[in-house]
Amino acid sequence: MVKKIAVMILHGAGTPSDNFAEEIIQHILKRFQEKVGEDALIFEPVLWSKVFASEQERLWERVHVDADLDYQRLRRFTVEFLADAIAYQPSSVEDNNYDKVHELLAEAMSNLEEKAGPEAPLCVISHSLGSVIASNYLYDLQRKQSNIGTRTWRRIKNTPLENGETLANFYTMGSPLALWSLRFSEFGLPIQVPAPNLPRHHAGVEGEWLNFYDKDDILSYPLRGLNENYREVVTEDVAVNVGGLLRSWNPFSHSQYDEDNEVIDRMVDGLVRTWQQLDN
Repeated sequence: MVKKIAVMILHGAGTPSDNFAEEIIQHILKRFQEKVGEDALIFEPVLWSKVFASEQERLWERVHVDADLDYQRLRRFTVEFLADAIAYQPSSVEDNNYDKVHELLAEAMSNLEEKAGPEAPLCVISHSLGSVIASNYLYDLQRKQSNIGTRTWRRIKNTPLENGETLANFYTMGSPLALWSLRFSEFGLPIQVPAPNLPRHHAGVEGEWLNFYDKDDILSYPLRGLNENYREVVTEDVAVNVGGLLRSWNPFSHSQYDEDNEVIDRMVDGLVRTWQQLDN
């Protein structure tokens, strides 16, 4: 039986096309297969922003009604990021957006469980605000299940993968998690990578958390310096220079991580290592 690795992919702020992950999936698949000669990766992209898409578009239209605003492209990027971030926040209101977004992650992990197996190692690849959403979801599974809403619970079958027990690799690109840590005393507790129960299912898999950031990307920051808890679980803050001639030197580099060879190569190396360690 071919060993499988489950890979969940989350996009950043804004609403991309339905096939937003197609390019990075093809890059990862090609390089992984070149190294191991096996088709062992099962992908599941999560288009979480569809929860907010229609309201965000209405907001964009209304803020233009009585104003001729400058810097349209940069302003659109800012509005998309802030609108998604604000709308996503946990709320005591029943049927809230936090639960609606996490329901999509639960559905994705259920799909991965069916295709890759209930104990398949889980790799999460996330960009920008998607890294906050992934972190929150996994944190709730690991540390605070009381935060899990009704919609999300209905989607979770009691399997190791869906319970987050097989989390092996976490890759964050252009992540604003450092900013989110301000919500908590002493910058809070990160998720545990690999998951504490991973050795129960795959004793030989070491796992890793790589946090990719570009110094010109004003939304991404290193994580290991936040506190000792982050230093213990974040394997490496990886400084990269993403984007081409027009974007590598400015804040628009934020959208270019999934096209960067160094980022993709480091993730593929981690996936290959995990696949090889499944025999141990």
